[in-house]
Amino acid sequence: MTLFVDSSAFYAAADVGDGSHRRATEVLGSGESLVTSDHVLIESWLLIRHRLGRNAAERFWSAIRAGAAALEPIGAADLEAAWAIGQVFVDQNFSIVDRTSFAVMERLGVLRAATFDADFAVYRFGPRRERAFEILG
Repeated sequence: MTLFVDSSAFYAAADVGDGSHRRATEVLGSGESLVTSDHVLIESWLLIRHRLGRNAAERFWSAIRAGAAALEPIGAADLEAAWAIGQVFVDQNFSIVDRTSFAVMERLGVLRAATFDADFAVYRFGPRRERAFEILG
């Protein structure tokens, strides 16, 4: 099975002092096929650089380049789907990265996410918005 990786999981794995570090490294190191988006890559790099420094951010990017996770580009259709998600979930404060992540996950048929972001548990999809992603985090 494929697992979508969110910035919160990448950050927790990079920061040994993070309360979720152990869980993040377990999930990301389980041998499952990992996928993320180019938006998550950028968000993660910026977060890691801001909190842990440029060297840590570069190590993260190097691992992605080496194939730690498949990198899925966000396309115009994903941006439109993300916009529509915002129009449906007006009561939620989903970021544009979360919304594009949801769109990519739906497009790829990836139903599981490595994340510590509660928004992934809130979002519902499907014809009647009855389905939820399975969260590993």
